[in-house]
Amino acid sequence: MIHPKYAEEYEKYTKLIKRKNRKKAFYNGIFHRYENPVLTWAHIPLFWKYDLSKETNPYFMERLGVNSVFNPGAIKLNGNYYLVARVEGYDRKSFFAVAKSSQPTEGFEFWDYPILLPDVDKEEVNVYDMRLTHHEDGYIYGVFCSEAKDTNASDTSSAIARTGIVRTKDLKHWERLDNLETLNAPQQRNVVLHPSFVKGQYAFYTRPMDGFVETGSQGGIGFGLCHDITHAVINEEYLTSVRKYHTVREAKNGAGAVPIKTDYGYIHLAHGVRDTASGLRYVIYAFATAIDAPWKVIAEPSGYLIAPLDEERIGDVSNVVFTNGAIVDETGVVYIYYASSDTRIHVGETTITKLIDYVFNTPEDPLRSVDCVKQRCELIEKNLQLLKSKK
Repeated sequence: MIHPKYAEEYEKYTKLIKRKNRKKAFYNGIFHRYENPVLTWAHIPLFWKYDLSKETNPYFMERLGVNSVFNPGAIKLNGNYYLVARVEGYDRKSFFAVAKSSQPTEGFEFWDYPILLPDVDKEEVNVYDMRLTHHEDGYIYGVFCSEAKDTNASDTSSAIARTGIVRTKDLKHWERLDNLETLNAPQQRNVVLHPSFVKGQYAFYTRPMDGFVETGSQGGIGFGLCHDITHAVINEEYLTSVRKYHTVREAKNGAGAVPIKTDYGYIHLAHGVRDTASGLRYVIYAFATAIDAPWKVIAEPSGYLIAPLDEERIGDVSNVVFTNGAIVDETGVVYIYYASSDTRIHVGETTITKLIDYVFNTPEDPLRSVDCVKQRCELIEKNLQLLKSKK
């Protein structure tokens, strides 16, 4: 017998799924924010969390609770929008689950089952932050962080980050490939597969790190090529967007969503991190690389594109926004799916033309306070002259 409490909770769940989403009053001319997150822990199906039987769960208690839903890969297939979200249970273990909607900003529902990855690595303890690349070879690749305990460290929180790779054609059947190997970095995460071949090879944007948290001697987002993606080995990495002192990417930076191809270059949505008195602050920034040399930065606007705002600043890991998924619609509208504070998933809406304008026409960071003031004064002077001419 199904517990009578189920009907009450299911009504709440259904109301949440059917909730309409509207644009916020927030304005900066670059992108729109929406009022409601597109996915949260409350979007998790009840039968994932509760034993629905009145006999075996008389108090209708959560047996396998869900803490948060965040950091999704994103893709559009056959007219529908899919998010492969990172779901974290009460036990702190993360796993992947597919949510589908016919609308890009609302109505996402999880499939009946989460993704059960092939269990090929007995040292793997946790998986998270999958990027989805619809590659020109016909496969959809999922590239994610595969985390294991650092057995050489006495600290129980010490970990080793590797890059896992799976591929699929329907988001249901997943083939596990060998983990990515990079010869120049002991740890790798936040890796993104480029959507097309470069010089006849598979191309990856990497985030080489000396340790699990600290970048150490590594300088920024890397780029490397490999011949065989079933056993991907990168022998040499080139730096693209580099870390710089007193910028939004001072402490570390990493690739985010799969690069968006435009007539002017590939537009990248990445994350930048700086240290503050209250901890690390994550923002999303943009840059562009050349079509014929996708490792070569050709435009890099100053500052961030998206930073935590209002309730986005609050969560399990506060003061964080992070993206690893974006969808470009046939009309040129771009939906950026980003998580806030490791807790929930939001969507930002812009267009290809706006992103091009933003990336290629926003001034670069001159890197010194006095030069930043000069830069701003030039803008002020231009605008004051324009205002005077109207009188």
